[in-house]
Amino acid sequence: MKRFMVCLVTASAAVIAVSQRHVAPLGAQARQAPIFEVDPFWPKPLPNHWVTGSTIGLSLDAKDNVWIIHRPGTVEDNLRAADIKMGDRPIGECCKVAPPVLVYDQAGNLIKSWGGPGQGYDWPESNHGLTIDHKGNVWLAGNGTKDTQVLKFSSEGKFLLQLGKHGVHNGSNDTQNFWQPTRMFVEPGANEVYISDGYGNRRVIVFDADSGAYKRHWGAYGNKPYDEPAPPYDPAAVEDASSAQPRTAERLKNFATVHCVIVSNDGLVYVCDRANDRIQVFRKDGTFVKEAFIDATTLRSGSVWDMTFSRDPQQTYIYAANGVNERVNILLRSSLEVMTSFGDGGRQPGQFYGVHNLSTDSKGNLYTAETYTGARVQRFIYKGVGPVRARHQGVVWPANR
Repeated sequence: MKRFMVCLVTASAAVIAVSQRHVAPLGAQARQAPIFEVDPFWPKPLPNHWVTGSTIGLSLDAKDNVWIIHRPGTVEDNLRAADIKMGDRPIGECCKVAPPVLVYDQAGNLIKSWGGPGQGYDWPESNHGLTIDHKGNVWLAGNGTKDTQVLKFSSEGKFLLQLGKHGVHNGSNDTQNFWQPTRMFVEPGANEVYISDGYGNRRVIVFDADSGAYKRHWGAYGNKPYDEPAPPYDPAAVEDASSAQPRTAERLKNFATVHCVIVSNDGLVYVCDRANDRIQVFRKDGTFVKEAFIDATTLRSGSVWDMTFSRDPQQTYIYAANGVNERVNILLRSSLEVMTSFGDGGRQPGQFYGVHNLSTDSKGNLYTAETYTGARVQRFIYKGVGPVRARHQGVVWPANR
């Protein structure tokens, strides 16, 4: 059965609709996809009785160190007794809230921590998104109602740059400020930072990664974005948009929640339009290339929360998080076809509660971060590429455990 539609829209008014299957057909001629197993022993427990809140950003550096950012304010009182005083003494020994930025090595040891308010910059009210660029710098943002800025730090936490003024926003065509930006990607070739912006605005915007000079921005289909609220996502609009006489495609002509942006080695820009259950693809100048609807019946927060590429030179696959269905979809990048998926809801290794971010290391291992009270990072060991044997694999528990 056809589960979603891929629409190609040229710069002219012509629209070409192409049908795609949700997954590759199974059987003797089964397609290939990466295989993963959860590593139930990674990472190691944090020191100092530290605990984390909603883990809302994830990235890896050139040494395969795993960086996360969490929301300290989301740790419930029952889990931070050592931080709460009754009189002049804490009410208990367990536990304390960890600093916002944490860094693990490949063995799962915590090797660095920092973050929080300081002089010269406006730390986000609600942390959201973290990216390590090709120079080792750290980019982060927030999605609080007054978070209209993006910050850049050195790997040691030294403040380097702030884009945007906290609490100031003038809509999706404001070239100076953001509104609840979600994710950053620094493209090394041109040294440009792409920002998905976001919960409040409805666009992708690009700046010089060193000077902070504005370069360009665009909305859905490469058009000028607008801020008028769109109707709620309706799965029926997806099929209607590809029909001979579309009636409800108006619902989809603007971004809903621009939740991530990544740029491939061959110069294509992939954007998560989370609440609209879709990925849109552009050239680096904002020219629209194509789109795909993923798990297109997903409502509420939508189906495309974050994306990352496989680590082969061709970046053959895209891994995409669906935090409503609690799974990771594996897509063939060339067609945006969902080959297979893994995961399930829960709190055991290999399960998810709010799988929010994805990243890979140089060996192809996949890392996931969970928001809400999932509040953790997990590692999935890359086991190579093999035949697709199931549309949905469930929990990928190690075979020898």
